[in-house]
Amino acid sequence: MLKISEKVLEYFPYKEVRPFQNEFINVIFEAISEGKSVAIEGSNGLGKTAAALSACLPVAHEKNLKIIYLAKTHRQHERVIEELKAISRKVSVSGISLRGRREMCLHPLVTKRSADARMAMEICELLKNREQCPYYTKINADFEFCSSLLWEMSKHPYKASEILRMCKTQGFCPYEFTKLLMNEVDVVALSYLYVFDPIIRSRFLKNLETPMRKLVLIVDEAHNLPDMAIDVASDELSLFSIRQAEKEAKEFNYDDVVFFCRKLRKIIEAIIERIKDEEYVPPKFLLDLLKSKANVENPQTFFDYLHSVGNTIRHALLAEGKFPRSYIHRLGEFFLKWIETSENPSFTHVITKYKTRTGTVSAKLEIVSLDPSKITTEVFNNVYASVVMSGTLEPLDSYAQVIALPEETVMHAVSSPFPPEHILALACKGVTTAMKQRTKEMYRKLVQRIAEVARYTPANVGVFAASFDVLEGLLDAGIEYAIDKPLFYEYPNMKSKENERMIGKFKSYAEKGGAVLLGVQGGRSSEGVDYPGNEMNSVVVVGVPYAEPSPRVKAQIRYYEERFQGKGREYGYILPALKKASQAAGRPIRTFKDRGAIIFLDYRFATFYCQRFLPSWIRRNMKTLPDEDGRIAKELILFFGFNSQ
Repeated sequence: MLKISEKVLEYFPYKEVRPFQNEFINVIFEAISEGKSVAIEGSNGLGKTAAALSACLPVAHEKNLKIIYLAKTHRQHERVIEELKAISRKVSVSGISLRGRREMCLHPLVTKRSADARMAMEICELLKNREQCPYYTKINADFEFCSSLLWEMSKHPYKASEILRMCKTQGFCPYEFTKLLMNEVDVVALSYLYVFDPIIRSRFLKNLETPMRKLVLIVDEAHNLPDMAIDVASDELSLFSIRQAEKEAKEFNYDDVVFFCRKLRKIIEAIIERIKDEEYVPPKFLLDLLKSKANVENPQTFFDYLHSVGNTIRHALLAEGKFPRSYIHRLGEFFLKWIETSENPSFTHVITKYKTRTGTVSAKLEIVSLDPSKITTEVFNNVYASVVMSGTLEPLDSYAQVIALPEETVMHAVSSPFPPEHILALACKGVTTAMKQRTKEMYRKLVQRIAEVARYTPANVGVFAASFDVLEGLLDAGIEYAIDKPLFYEYPNMKSKENERMIGKFKSYAEKGGAVLLGVQGGRSSEGVDYPGNEMNSVVVVGVPYAEPSPRVKAQIRYYEERFQGKGREYGYILPALKKASQAAGRPIRTFKDRGAIIFLDYRFATFYCQRFLPSWIRRNMKTLPDEDGRIAKELILFFGFNSQ
């Protein structure tokens, strides 16, 4: 076993080091000690959170650096603090997890009415500037007591939920209190947006009072980073927002804005009458239409005017004690970005037709970013060092290119700690979800194979389809009646709380004979949720989740082809799909003692082309099965030592 530095061992909170965890720690510690970034893959169960913290903390303390730990979910942020608490039993460390304003705010105007993080930030700033938030003013009124509380709490790790409870008791604004506290602690755990959204980052760094060059950045579940960066740089404007802007303009007597909204709405409605789902919109084409049909002589000037009108309305609403939302402001903001990105090759512009939750047809204009590195480069090039880690980053060189990691970045994939005999990976021939082969007969065959898995798995089974279309195909083919266990399934636009309840019910069957969970790859159930032990013995990956060849996907491929010659299809189409499949495949293997079966129901997973993009711990012992009934059953009986007959 590789020896771990004595400096690291002072911080490592556990008596025993897991297999290959020492390798993970050493690679990070050596890179961070030299001020280098590291992209590192480590499988589930390795103990990446404790390892990364233990490797970074001694360097941070020695060089007076602050650690920013980025993760996707609140549960992951809380996990960071739990590990810090374990470390604090050995050595003095401090840290907090930070949630967004909507989660940490006590003011009803923010908690009930803000639609996203940016809106919450804007409303909060307006309330503070007008001294209309009693929780914020309480901090200043009782600053002496607040300061003593901050001093005491800065010595230990605290979860956001713990800070929230304390602030509710004292009447302090939890968000503002946390902002003051994060200046004094060693580690801050929070979401990606605080660092990668340029607008939010500027405010965050101002409150942190620490320059980027003094930050060690840990990015957990970093396979999510490219999509997140693209989302941050993109924007959209729906027909609903345009109608609301028109209504708002009537209310505040802006006749010119009413006229513009009406003409814009008619232009969009005319376009969606002749398209199926999505179509490319040349930016200049739309601007020319607005000039001729909506009398917009100078687009830049008019959209600046919309932005200004929206600001005036927001301040007027707040002065009346009303929710300060302005759809006119949103309209101006969107079209100013439309002009800004109109000649930028790293963006494409589309119109998307879709059905709302009520079943009515609607549409939205979208400004789609094609290059995540436009968001990530500024961060990675300016922090002291970064640790970019996940269980699914391979091929590492491709990942590093896409998000533009610094040239000297150390890249390393750590071997899986799981004994090979704990993992059964099967790729099945004779089945596929390839578009031209999605027949009723093929869906019946897929259902038959899934039923075989369900019957010969001791407890719970996860089934993750390539898309909602495939999921619907399985339902139509009678999966509910083919399996002998209760079925729970996702549906489009399922609310977060509904999904959580469904997952809870599914897990409750782990010790009651088992159930089957049917979801989609890349969905809530297949990423970010752990199913240890009997909560998921087997997972079935149904099809390769390739995106439909929409205008945005084609634009992405073309853009990457121009940037990375010969890699456009791989980076823009293949890798995103196989990352989703890999994440779904890893759901049953969450702890060192877990034993899980992974069944790929698509002959394409049996090819070298697809397998080379799967994590090494999956592909190392993958077995290809012929197209025969009962072959999956035989493998599962041998693996689980289980026979339902």
